[in-house]
Amino acid sequence: MEEERENPNPLPHVLIFPLPVQGPVNCMLKLAELLCLAGGITITFLNTDHNHRRLLACTDIENRFSKYPTFQFATVPDGLPEENPRSGDRFMEIFDGLEKMATPLLKKMLAPGGMSKNVNCLIADGILNFAHDVADEVGVPVIYFETISPCGLWACFCLQKLIDSGEVPFEGNDLDVLINNVPGMEGFLRRRDLPNFYRVNDLKNHPLVGKLVLENRRVPEARGLILNTFEELDGPIALAQIRCLVPNVYSIGPIHSYLKSQLAKTQSITSKDSTNSLWKEDRSCMNWLDQQPDKSVIYVSIGSLAVMEKHQVIEFWYGLVNSCRRFLWVRRPNAVIAGGDLLNEEIPDEIKKATEERGCLVSWAPQEDVISHRAIAGFFTHSGWNSTLESIVSGVPMLCWPQFFDQLVNGRMVSEIWKIGLDMKDTCDRVVIERLINELVEEGKREKFAGSANELARMAEQSIMENGSSQSNFKRLVDDIKSMVNVNL
Repeated sequence: MEEERENPNPLPHVLIFPLPVQGPVNCMLKLAELLCLAGGITITFLNTDHNHRRLLACTDIENRFSKYPTFQFATVPDGLPEENPRSGDRFMEIFDGLEKMATPLLKKMLAPGGMSKNVNCLIADGILNFAHDVADEVGVPVIYFETISPCGLWACFCLQKLIDSGEVPFEGNDLDVLINNVPGMEGFLRRRDLPNFYRVNDLKNHPLVGKLVLENRRVPEARGLILNTFEELDGPIALAQIRCLVPNVYSIGPIHSYLKSQLAKTQSITSKDSTNSLWKEDRSCMNWLDQQPDKSVIYVSIGSLAVMEKHQVIEFWYGLVNSCRRFLWVRRPNAVIAGGDLLNEEIPDEIKKATEERGCLVSWAPQEDVISHRAIAGFFTHSGWNSTLESIVSGVPMLCWPQFFDQLVNGRMVSEIWKIGLDMKDTCDRVVIERLINELVEEGKREKFAGSANELARMAEQSIMENGSSQSNFKRLVDDIKSMVNVNL
């Protein structure tokens, strides 16, 4: 490139490529902004056309990132029709469509002269192994960013070990049998806590398994692995094991909290300005929370991908109402299977009345602000990793209803290892929901979670401070990226 020949000290150029769903997009945009704040790095963020349109419609992201002259967006089609809901039950459609459409475009971008400035490093979601193939072909170094939890990732890394030992596929229907071949998790990890695809009988032909086997082989071949966690949380179990396979691990989380701390040093910005949401946030719920007593509200959200059946919605609703607690419930569009949300006539009058008295329903909420609000007593969550970390940072106990992938492992860690909540997987019963909500937040009982939650919140804060573990790892990541500047010029 002409400008590179003229500049004896060109900036390294990083292409960031997330899996095109809310959690990874949000997490990787935060990483992109942290790299912008660090300075000395050119960044291109590769979004799908569909998600980029949603970001533009729901946030001020274009204006926000315009403050960083070394940042730019690029887009690729995802190969799906606009009406596709892109929900968790259609995950393989999302992945396959992206692989088909992005592979040839990515090859052009990474090739010398393919962009206005040559790419020196690709940071990609770990499941996007086709991106690693392309990068290898053109000689661009890869750093993976696994946006799921380290404990969930480690359970996936052990897939072949579990198959070889005969622990999966499961024999019989007892899901409470302990798992022995996920090192570091013996004694507490059960069959029901493994990622949900482990429960199928025909693992060899499961569409996700082949991709995970390839991912497990590819991740150790990369220059490094970024994880959204902090050493004090995951170091003793998951990180210690992962480093046996991938020595160069950058644990730089909680990334949302670290970004806030860095922004506070450099500019005036509010959470309202910094959202990376693919849905329009309804901030009226913040006004509603302001009117509630301290630690009186249960926040309910099943995340951006999970879907429910109508009878499950009713069980949730009765459980919330019967607990007699105030509640803020995120009811995402397209979150109910087969034909949209409940019709008005399908909702019993008694729960309508109770919701008017002490409930608030929104289609999407500014979650980081909600969880950190003084009125929140507990988080009824799907146990997605971003949500789990946000709850940990705010010291809020969790009632976990995990649905897929790392969420099932996360729920077990919350309840059995970190002891900051309760795990309700594999059930959706109003009586159980009522009982566990009260066990989570009832005065006299919640204290058993409060000590652990406050201690983890303290450690999370320390990790992002000067010389903290996450800040040190992030600085090392920046230095390593800058050292790649002479690659592929």
